[in-house]
Amino acid sequence: MKQFDVPLEYRSSFITDIKNIRKQKDKLKKDFTPTVLDFGVVKFLVARHFGFCYGVENAIEIAYKCIRENPGKRIFLLSEMIHNPHVNKDLMDKGIQFLQDTYGKQLVPYSELTADDIVIIPAFGTTLHVESELEQIGISPKRYNTTCPFVEKVWNRGEALAGKGYSLVVHGKPKHEETRATFSRSAANTPTVIVNDMKDTVELAKYITGEKPYEAFYTEFAGLYSSNFDPEKHLGKLGVINQTTQLATDTQEIADYLKQVIVKHYQLDENHTAEYFADTRDTLCYATNDNQSAVLGMLEEEADLAIVVGGYNSSNTSHLVELCEKKLKTYYISSANEISDEHLIHHFGWRTKERLTTNTFLPDKAVTTIMITSGASCPDAMVEEVIKKILNFKGIELDTEETIKNLQFTT
Repeated sequence: MKQFDVPLEYRSSFITDIKNIRKQKDKLKKDFTPTVLDFGVVKFLVARHFGFCYGVENAIEIAYKCIRENPGKRIFLLSEMIHNPHVNKDLMDKGIQFLQDTYGKQLVPYSELTADDIVIIPAFGTTLHVESELEQIGISPKRYNTTCPFVEKVWNRGEALAGKGYSLVVHGKPKHEETRATFSRSAANTPTVIVNDMKDTVELAKYITGEKPYEAFYTEFAGLYSSNFDPEKHLGKLGVINQTTQLATDTQEIADYLKQVIVKHYQLDENHTAEYFADTRDTLCYATNDNQSAVLGMLEEEADLAIVVGGYNSSNTSHLVELCEKKLKTYYISSANEISDEHLIHHFGWRTKERLTTNTFLPDKAVTTIMITSGASCPDAMVEEVIKKILNFKGIELDTEETIKNLQFTT
């Protein structure tokens, strides 16, 4: 895989060594069990896959290249390049400004831009409307475009399905940058509707079966369908594509459910199913799949708690938290700075969007076992910092060379 030019402060030679050893032992990526870091009084179970993905490293490399190539010019990021506050702050400290917030609210009017300005498109991509706005000013949205290749893969698959007459269902968070971008591309090619979750999907299916009157669709899915969408005509031949950071299992569950409804409603046999429903499971992001599978593999072990490191508005990170919370107490933190001492931790409630504080997060026992992972936009250096900080509470200094020599594996 390509090696990216990413600032050294984001790297961790310690974490890199762990990942490289796991790659050598498991070249086909079939082993999702965690790596064990055993320090006696505290033991870490480190997820098999975590941290920067291909798309994030690609985005960071392009952004820093843009800064180097354009001294003295005004550089704007369309919105957060990735959902990590530390990376975005670094870029802002280097003079980059944001044109929009995460939800598309304009922070700098397009009228204040000139053709001499530079605009970086974030890893999530952007809408056709925004691209058009920039082009009218004389700014090329393609010059510094950090859109993740796997997001573009979803767009391309959607366009191909549109060419075959399929309408599209986008599984995504409606306000997320990537969902807005994917919806824009899909809607330009074929009737498209967004579902946020299985609850939305079950209600959408009732228009396929006729359980709900078609006219109710426009109220129930207001703001979530393309202008040319007619539920009476466009729910009979479907493909499902997704916001790549959603839970892969959720996307597959949504696709399977809609397929089941369509097969039953039209009384289809296996030879004719594809005429009504497209198999799109190959559009799921490999990094999202790997990180989620690694968490599931980690959760097969026993532990006292889990720590997930990442930005609080990161969709893929929140889904890792969601998986961990199903089994054990989980703390979602943005950095090691959220841990004040061995008792006090500040963390984030991904459901309530509230900042929380726990006063006794490390249990009082002879050996504490902690699962740890991070989101796809979280630098490895931040994971190392969390490990070091907890070890310091126990009076242990991390000897990276010795730890690497004594790595343990659960398989």
